[in-house]
Amino acid sequence: MYKKILIPTDGSELSSATALAGVEFAKQNGIEIVGIFVAPEYQYPIYVEMIPPSYPTEEEYQTSMRKAGEIHLGAIQKAAESAGVKFSGIIVFSDAVAREIVHVAVQNSCDLIFMGSHGRSGWGQAILGSVTTKVLSTCQIPVLVHRLKKEPVSSANKK
Repeated sequence: MYKKILIPTDGSELSSATALAGVEFAKQNGIEIVGIFVAPEYQYPIYVEMIPPSYPTEEEYQTSMRKAGEIHLGAIQKAAESAGVKFSGIIVFSDAVAREIVHVAVQNSCDLIFMGSHGRSGWGQAILGSVTTKVLSTCQIPVLVHRLKKEPVSSANKK
């Protein structure tokens, strides 16, 4: 039925757990995966006349965010390789996360977006996360919203 799915991640534990569920879904259905990490665009400090020396340059920021994206997508890639599922990852910079998710899905001929009900905003919201809601309201591609049955154990709580 589906040939290629897009799995967005923001690096949060909830998003990572959802991504692993997406890999399992892809494995069970013989589906190729495109992973995406959308990093916020660089913001110049607007509250000062000069950029403070400790403030990262745009290049330093982009390098740092690319590294973070590679780490988050790397976990999905490792799971996909273990499951025998074809994987490709994309890192983009945008402050319009939902729009970028939909754009990349269309651009890569994905026929399903597999995403979590919540990301960084977590369980505190009674309704769907804002990015998920925006993707659902703007996307013509089917979206499978995965809701975890229980909150994943935080790496900070494991100690």
